[in-house]
Amino acid sequence: MTIEGTSSTLNPAQREAVEHGEGPLLVLAGAGSGKTRVLTSRIARLVELGMARADQVLAVTFTNKAAKEMRERVARQLGYEPRGMWLGTFHAIGARIVRANAARVGRTPTYTIYDQDDTLGVIKRLMDQHRISTKTWTPRLVSSAVSEARNALVSPAEYEALALTPLAKAVAPLYKDWDAAFVAANAVSFDDLLWLPVAILQANADVRGRYQRQFAHLLVDEYQDTNRAQYELIKLLSSGAQNVCAVGDDDQAIYGWRGADVRNILDFERDFPAAKVVRLEENYRSIPQVLELANVVIQENRGRRGKTLRATRPDGEQVVLIGAADDRDEAEAILEEVEQRRGRGDIALGDVAILYRTNAQSRTFEEALRRRGMSYRLIGAVRFYDRREVKDLLAWLRLIANPADVEAFTRAIASPRRGVGDATVELLVAAAREAGVPILEACVNAAIVAPARPATRTALAAFVDIVHRMQELAADSTVDRLLTALITTIGYVESLKAEPDADDRIQNIGEMIRGATEAVIDEGGEVGLRPLDRFLQQATLVAGIDQMGPDADVITMMTLHTAKGLEFPMVVIAGLEDGLFPLSRSFDDPEQLEEERRLFYVGITRAERTLILTWARSRRRNGELISSRLSSFVTPAAEKLLAVRQTARLRSTAQSLGSQRGLGKRDDWDDDSFGSNLPQWRPSPRREHAVEVEDASQDIPSFAKGERVSHKRFGGGVIEALSGTGRDAKVTVRFDDEAIGTKKLVVAFAGLERGFD
Repeated sequence: MTIEGTSSTLNPAQREAVEHGEGPLLVLAGAGSGKTRVLTSRIARLVELGMARADQVLAVTFTNKAAKEMRERVARQLGYEPRGMWLGTFHAIGARIVRANAARVGRTPTYTIYDQDDTLGVIKRLMDQHRISTKTWTPRLVSSAVSEARNALVSPAEYEALALTPLAKAVAPLYKDWDAAFVAANAVSFDDLLWLPVAILQANADVRGRYQRQFAHLLVDEYQDTNRAQYELIKLLSSGAQNVCAVGDDDQAIYGWRGADVRNILDFERDFPAAKVVRLEENYRSIPQVLELANVVIQENRGRRGKTLRATRPDGEQVVLIGAADDRDEAEAILEEVEQRRGRGDIALGDVAILYRTNAQSRTFEEALRRRGMSYRLIGAVRFYDRREVKDLLAWLRLIANPADVEAFTRAIASPRRGVGDATVELLVAAAREAGVPILEACVNAAIVAPARPATRTALAAFVDIVHRMQELAADSTVDRLLTALITTIGYVESLKAEPDADDRIQNIGEMIRGATEAVIDEGGEVGLRPLDRFLQQATLVAGIDQMGPDADVITMMTLHTAKGLEFPMVVIAGLEDGLFPLSRSFDDPEQLEEERRLFYVGITRAERTLILTWARSRRRNGELISSRLSSFVTPAAEKLLAVRQTARLRSTAQSLGSQRGLGKRDDWDDDSFGSNLPQWRPSPRREHAVEVEDASQDIPSFAKGERVSHKRFGGGVIEALSGTGRDAKVTVRFDDEAIGTKKLVVAFAGLERGFD
């Protein structure tokens, strides 16, 4: 197709952007408005009309996939491959600049780009040289700190002057030696591919002038996601004519947490005063009902350029808001909705995406999907039971259940490390096998451990003691209690706090405790080793689900951040509760709160035909049932656009608590009296990190010895003994069915009713 033919199919705003001549141009491209088409059409037009040679065009984007797609689309429009054009990611462009000017930064053109593992190796050597313990500060945490400084263009001298925290003070001397270490290896880190080009252009006027003369036109995709280094690189490369075309959407700026600065797009005219601004507001993806909600939601943000998405598709179904009793009920309601629509032939599984704010939320959905035999794909994250921290704690539980489990032993003793090296572990395993004794017994066998150092023997004895104590606890405790006690005893959370992704890992631990709680609920609260065995079996089965191929007809699950740039016929956004979405830490920071709202907007605009929002009236966090509140993002104006529904469990819960109202209006959602005898959740940073299980609420029923009760699985029986208080309260019940006999139950989970069954 010729450029003229392409232009005739563009809408007026798209054509205005494509046909803009000289001078800076800002294209505010709303979700689904065809921004890639504008970029590629503009490039093709510049080349075909002779406004610039292919080698005078520099087009920058954020992913290799996007760069490849842009290159292919430009070639299709021109009818040939535009050789010489610089089109790639920021890092790929940076690598070319460094390679062409390697001597100016102490390298040769054959320099090596270090991956994360290589970079961590450099950091470990620097830490050794400066005698900084990797137990105090992990190499990954140091790497994250240096990366943040590098992308913010903070020099080693500036970093040292500004170092106030213990971490920054530890990193400062390492950062000071950073360049020398990489120069000696003729290597660069990934972050250096932005840092070094900026340094080269700032320090060398001749190089800067050469590139400015070469690039007659610069085009930047996803401009709202640029960080300080990327922003400076674009400014340094722009010539006197300032032919910079920035395409982006300030309403989709969701990466502030990793250094992106939305002010780059908000202040574009400050940097380029002659800039022309074009708004792409016609949306080709979503039905009007979805876009109307998106517009209402994002209008609450003050820090935005302002635009209104307009639908080009015909009317569709109303956006649905489903209230659920808890997160398990929420998962079941979502899957029931999917199955009903699938049964009617409205959708296939591959049309459905379930989006959530945190990776930890995937566990509930993974297990609900497994129970229903529905296939799924988890995008952008490791499946819950495959995550490192979860596998570490599972290893401990497996060893508690089975002291002969060698694989569990080798992982548990290193999680966290207890002063026993890998070589010692290998010798112990071999010795246990030769002696024919369980591995745990070998650890305290005087003959086997005699050659070890006294400190190692002490560490092994302490490890075995922990396992034995946990075994005793497991005999008369629920799995969630066992897991909580284990985490505290081994100091597992403390061992994670030095890692850059500690928050996510700690949240996953909380989810694991919650999963253990649910194992008890599912089994009617029965106490003993069998719940641990059942929990471990369940975890193994979930972890063993096969990954699906890219074209499989499966439900897709991912975080809202991962969903950016994607689209699906049916989208579900789950967990719309204050403290979860938006996250509690954003309540005290207006900028963070606006970014959270932009993330909600991104999620909404992924939907083509069907959008379902869900929230839970209570949610188990770290094993504790916490009362939740509908997200403040669902404003009264947004609520008017929604078809509000509740699950049967939510309705019955309301009735059991004495509420005769419909739970369909906002005053019911925000009513503190609803579930007032449940512990009320309040936004608090401590909640994000806590793994302790708090005292139970007062709604747990009390019983008396000799009282008759009924259990949904075991039938009727008589209480023979009671022990514990609050959430620890247990009863021993002699059931009428002799095949069932006497069982000890946790009152909070047993669901006992007074009287006959």
